[in-house]
Amino acid sequence: MTKRKINDLRKEIDKIDSDIVRLINLRGKVTSRIGHIKNKNSQHIYRPDRESRIYSKVVRENKGPVKDHCIKAVYREIMSGCLSLERPVKVAYLGPELTFTHQAALKKFGDSLDYVSCDSISGVFDEVEKENADYGVVPIENSTEGAVNHTFDMFVDSSLIICSEVYLDIHQDLLAASRDMSKIKKVYSHPNVFGQCRLWLEKNLPLAKLEEVASTAKAAEETSRRANSACIASELAAGKYALEIMARSIQDSPVNITRFLVIGRHASGMSGADKTSILFSVPDTPGILYEMLGAFRKRNINLTKIESRPSKKGLWKYYFFVDMEGYSTTPKVKEALKDMEKKASFVKILGSYPSGL
Repeated sequence: MTKRKINDLRKEIDKIDSDIVRLINLRGKVTSRIGHIKNKNSQHIYRPDRESRIYSKVVRENKGPVKDHCIKAVYREIMSGCLSLERPVKVAYLGPELTFTHQAALKKFGDSLDYVSCDSISGVFDEVEKENADYGVVPIENSTEGAVNHTFDMFVDSSLIICSEVYLDIHQDLLAASRDMSKIKKVYSHPNVFGQCRLWLEKNLPLAKLEEVASTAKAAEETSRRANSACIASELAAGKYALEIMARSIQDSPVNITRFLVIGRHASGMSGADKTSILFSVPDTPGILYEMLGAFRKRNINLTKIESRPSKKGLWKYYFFVDMEGYSTTPKVKEALKDMEKKASFVKILGSYPSGL
């Protein structure tokens, strides 16, 4: 009786699966028609604002028992597959394969697009600027180690804009060819990663030499070829390079999140839950920065990030990067930016885009 009941339920699941496949392909056909119209009118394919609204809609309509994050993961791949039907889309990322930036790109765009690995952050910008890639994914800040300065510096002279963002939970694992930690003489990883795991390393591997490399994936590759070495990288890298996971989640902070930006040549539309990022510099006048930021306080605009970087164009001259809530063309944000332009030496809007949180 029980076996017959299970078989009946499985037949019901089979029918549901057939309906799901049929509807996904129907969605793909409609998406292809949209792509034909966009291509005919030279419109850009990827719409981060539309993507954000779809996620909000399906989560709002989800009544369970399947969790919201599972529904979003399914829809990410559905939208990825449908996007590839509109036109082939290429995404550049800070590589090599299996870096956290690669994982962030996959989390954002899914498995159906084309990806190109770049050796540096400037390389990602270069690929998109030369139109060898449609979009790029670069790290911008980590909750433990702070800003990725190279990314900030690239925006000063680049014509590219920020069109989306993605957050990734980072879990750092110690990988090696064997589980004997006493034999480890050298540890490979990215310098930011060493910063995230500083206390663990001081406690558990105080005598090991720390060797900085360009990425965690490169660290895993080096470890796979060298005796008495280990690396700090992801579990995915352990699988690819046949390494043992000696210790899991060795980052010092239990909350270790990296924010990544999607850069491109086209602006995102308004989603209703947006951020705007700007870059500005000010004349050397007492109280000028206070006055500049007062334009936002006056209009009750929440600033979510402020970062300064040397301009490299004069001694003690700085650029300031600011993230704020709101879209650049909404009245209060537009007014605040106009006030800034009256007093600033330089103001550049880096983009308005859907908030990733």
